[in-house]
Amino acid sequence: MDMEAGDLTIKVEPHTQRIPRSQRGGDIIEPLVSSQWFVRTEGMGAKALKAVEDGDIRIVPPRFNKEWNNWLDDIRDWCVSRQLWWGHRIPVWYIGETGEEDYVVARNDDEAREKAIEKGFPADVTLRQEEDVLDTWFSSGLWPFATVGWPQEENAGEDSDLARFYPASCLETGYDIIFFWVARMVMMGLELTGESPFNTIYLHGLVRAADGTKMSKTKGNVLDPLDTVAKYGADSLRYSLVTGVTPGQDIPLNMEKIEANRNFANKLWNCCKFVCGNALNGMDEKEELGVDGPIGKEEFDSFPLPERYIISECHTLVARVTEQIENYQMGTAGSLVYVFLWDQFADWYIEISKTRLYEGLGGSDAQAKIARRVLVYVLDTSLRLLHPYMPYVTEQLWHHLPRSQNKNVDAPHSLMLADWPQMDDDEGLVTSKEAVSTFECFQALTRSIRNARAEYNVEPGKRISAVVVASVELKDEIEKEINALVSLAKLDGEKVAIYESGSDEAKAALEDDSVQLVVQDGIEVFLPLSGLIDPEKERQRLEKQAGKLKQEIAKLSGRLQSKGFVDKAPAAVVEKARTELAELENQAAKINASLKGLPNSK
Repeated sequence: MDMEAGDLTIKVEPHTQRIPRSQRGGDIIEPLVSSQWFVRTEGMGAKALKAVEDGDIRIVPPRFNKEWNNWLDDIRDWCVSRQLWWGHRIPVWYIGETGEEDYVVARNDDEAREKAIEKGFPADVTLRQEEDVLDTWFSSGLWPFATVGWPQEENAGEDSDLARFYPASCLETGYDIIFFWVARMVMMGLELTGESPFNTIYLHGLVRAADGTKMSKTKGNVLDPLDTVAKYGADSLRYSLVTGVTPGQDIPLNMEKIEANRNFANKLWNCCKFVCGNALNGMDEKEELGVDGPIGKEEFDSFPLPERYIISECHTLVARVTEQIENYQMGTAGSLVYVFLWDQFADWYIEISKTRLYEGLGGSDAQAKIARRVLVYVLDTSLRLLHPYMPYVTEQLWHHLPRSQNKNVDAPHSLMLADWPQMDDDEGLVTSKEAVSTFECFQALTRSIRNARAEYNVEPGKRISAVVVASVELKDEIEKEINALVSLAKLDGEKVAIYESGSDEAKAALEDDSVQLVVQDGIEVFLPLSGLIDPEKERQRLEKQAGKLKQEIAKLSGRLQSKGFVDKAPAAVVEKARTELAELENQAAKINASLKGLPNSK
């Protein structure tokens, strides 16, 4: 009926309507009422709930148990019809050339025809399969068992793929699809096979932009992984993602972190280059150094202090990384390997090993043999621990290390096939708390001397003298590692003395004009000032600096004594000025103390 012709129209106004269009094709999308297929989920949801409640399935982190329960407690029937050209067609066959009143549900055409005949229809009746396809999440929910032979191998025996690979152990996925995919897999696995598809659900966070916002093409903050890999390498990106993750927490990804981890890969490469290109250079029987198992206690006890220390730390690392991975703390485990390789192996043991390998630094053939054994062992073990995080660079480097020729051991031809460093959880790897504690004293001694050099602005290449006073136990160990101390602290080897605490020599050192460094209980070091600085030049430098500070203090103090400044200036500005004055006065006090400590000071 024409409303205007019927005089039923009050007013006509133009109105702009938003018409929905397909993102891909641009066609207008029109709502269309149609029949949809649903799956009743109440029974399946109850089974999935019970699996988590009874402990058959463990969710990591456990705080997502609540979200799991929220979804499945209030579950609705599931619409599985999708009007798409791709996907699994819904297994429904309509009986007859037209109409949808009569139908059967079957696995294939033959079974559908058998069921139609059972319903009383003739053998040559026309069957039409439903054209709608299953919801993507429905098809994905079949993945744990359909990919390994279900339903064909349901009764195929223990040698079938289904029996061997289902159920699986751990599912790793994002927390945002805990219901859409994970719960559907559990529901369908329990319903169709009678077993939970996995015993652990590990939920990681989502990768976000550096500022924590969601990556979006509209915002222009999307990082293309292919571009990142081309610039920094696949291992750097992989390591950044895995070590940056805490179960269930999102991952803010920034290029600075990826670049830093690329530098770590370079550091690892350089460590291997030193071991294979320097330490093993010219060695005839490298195969003897191949790692075919952990170092035992007898061999361990025969090693000097630094070797016992680095092996103890390496074995402790193995235990901690293994524990963290088993507890699904992947980020923590990967970071532990990073710290060990950079801070302990590269910065300390490799530098000490040079004093064993090179005759010019005091090394001998016997020491070099031990150092090579330990270098290869620790690097090999570290590469095995790091392989899950950086598979490409570790695989490449591992092939440069010597291979074991032990006929009783099947030597793997690839790092990914090699044994994990700790295969027996009941028997821990050998360590020594005493060796670690003693070497930490040695490290503290070295750092104290280095800090003193920096504080007194000693030229980097200048060798200085030192007198070390230590308890009997520490004195013996330090004397054995005198070459390492000389090298690491840049001391003059001919002017280094080590005395026992309380001895006459130690008392004499107290009377000398020197800087006293109390390292810790049981160990001190005295650095003669004559070797550190030129007293007269140092006095001139400090006095000039003290004069400059005096002027700045007077100027700032005058401002703070002015009532006009204190009363009128903002409180934050006044507080900032007072903080600056306190810092300047503290600097001046330190300089005056240094002046008093100079020999022949006025």
